[in-house]
Amino acid sequence: MTDPHPMLDIAVEVRDALASGRPVVALESTIISHGMPYPKNVQTAREVEQIIREGGAVPATIAVLHGVPRIGLDDAQLDLLGSDEHVRKVSIRDLPYVIARGEHGATTVASTMRLAALAGIRVFVTGGLGGVHRGAEHSMDVSADLTELSLTDVAVVSAGVKSLLDIGRTLEVLETLGVPVVTVGSDDFPSFYSRSSGFRSPLRLDGAAEVARAMRAKWGLGLAGGMVVANPIPVEDEIPETEIGALIARAVAEAEEKGISGAAITPYLLGRIVELSGGESLRANIALVKNNARLGAAIAREYAAL
Repeated sequence: MTDPHPMLDIAVEVRDALASGRPVVALESTIISHGMPYPKNVQTAREVEQIIREGGAVPATIAVLHGVPRIGLDDAQLDLLGSDEHVRKVSIRDLPYVIARGEHGATTVASTMRLAALAGIRVFVTGGLGGVHRGAEHSMDVSADLTELSLTDVAVVSAGVKSLLDIGRTLEVLETLGVPVVTVGSDDFPSFYSRSSGFRSPLRLDGAAEVARAMRAKWGLGLAGGMVVANPIPVEDEIPETEIGALIARAVAEAEEKGISGAAITPYLLGRIVELSGGESLRANIALVKNNARLGAAIAREYAAL
């Protein structure tokens, strides 16, 4: 690997794995600070890291602590992220601000991708992708995740685009940006809580080895940018689209009434959907993240072997 960026603080375990060519999987921290309640968030983060270890890879949870981008966190740092109410949600535009001010920041998909790439990590596991928000034709609210996927050479394993977004328009933007979108083991593109979104997957691959070969082919050709690896939630854990769709519509309407928008909208909607679903959406969220971790570890292992 090339020398890591001097502004990064890389945990010894992660640094050693990268130096020796062993598989490493990046993990975001927004899901810890802004995606789940404490202490369930920290417990889940530790369980996801353990799943990646059991899958033969080294986990590298990414965050900004005291203004320092950190690649790989210890237990105390995970607990801080999950319990401190002042941890800022940090996308690409926010990184310079948070670093300059010495603040804590939980990284989104976009900023985690960029920091992972700077560290030399090629595989990143998250829950769901950001994308085009509903009503974006008026609000112009489009996640920086999509732009970052067009720029940064990292494969992002997710359960598809978050259900509360405009999935059709998100897929159109990803096509325009030249980002490969593959679904593993299914012709249907998933929608986070549900195995199907009503949209056909642009591409299908069957298994971690095929995904790893596609990654090598893409970057071997000099095609810059990431790859979306959609991994449908397990059948036994999904919430049917018709059921969750009604709850999402209600939560979106409430957010509009309250004037909630921008960076605050996704955390609000996720929290409100947990309430409306009686906790079922949180259970599904945890299940899909763990499922993604298993696939991500397998992909990282196969890619390292290439």
